[in-house]
Amino acid sequence: MRHSLQLKQQLQQTIEAEIAARTQQHQAHIAALKNPAPGLASHAARAARPLVLLAHGDSWFDYPLDGNALSLHSTDVIAQLQSAGAIPPSVLNVSHNGDSSSDEMALPKQQRLIAALRDSNNWIGGQPDAILFSGGGNDIAGDKFCILLDYADSASDGLNLVRFAKLLEMVEASYLDLFAFRDRYAPGVPIFGHCYDFAIPDGSHPLCAGPWLLPSLAYCGWTASEGIPIVRQALEGLAARLRKLAAAPANNFILVETQGTLAVADWANELHPYPAGFRKIAEKFAAALRLRFPGHI
Repeated sequence: MRHSLQLKQQLQQTIEAEIAARTQQHQAHIAALKNPAPGLASHAARAARPLVLLAHGDSWFDYPLDGNALSLHSTDVIAQLQSAGAIPPSVLNVSHNGDSSSDEMALPKQQRLIAALRDSNNWIGGQPDAILFSGGGNDIAGDKFCILLDYADSASDGLNLVRFAKLLEMVEASYLDLFAFRDRYAPGVPIFGHCYDFAIPDGSHPLCAGPWLLPSLAYCGWTASEGIPIVRQALEGLAARLRKLAAAPANNFILVETQGTLAVADWANELHPYPAGFRKIAEKFAAALRLRFPGHI
């Protein structure tokens, strides 16, 4: 018991150290933008400044692997976005892999966001130009996926629609709380989210984590091939709920339509693409940001 608590504390310290290192790097970039070297000042005055963004999310924003292999650098959507476009954005990324939407909006994470928003060293105009959010995927996937499934020997097609609807209500509650949080601490700042893509429940996973989908399907009597439409239905349901939120102007929420972007070969495992796949998703974000902020990316 004491050993497990110690490991948990060490993990939390590691997470905090990673985010502190990202913040330090981000602040150095912002300082350089605010105070360019004398020889670059005239050029900087003529150039459009990059967007400055705050990212908060799960493994699609914080993926420390290259496919299923160890990597010295993150390969996720945010890593790819920071090299996208003619003027790549500067992103303060406080995301952490494995978080559900309710984890992301739990009190400690909100306090971390407040600290980031209140630190003027993170921003050029006093606050981020936009907030990027990745949430909802882990609410569905993982060992709890079985909760959403009917048994294969029932008359069901797989997904229990009553239980799934209740899960979507919890995901929606997290997003609504995010919007309320934004209105209080970063008023007027748009939020950009996404709807993942059609994961393939084939049991593939890196050594350090997963699988996230096939074990629950198999437990309930469904094969991998039967699981494909079940997973697709769940993700389409998530996207439909997020589109509803994006349709309400008061939410100031832009949904980046990412479903249908990845080919089968782009997937490294059940939940994550290879770097080139993450790059495709990042390009979708870049296109949405260009529509909102012409000339800045």
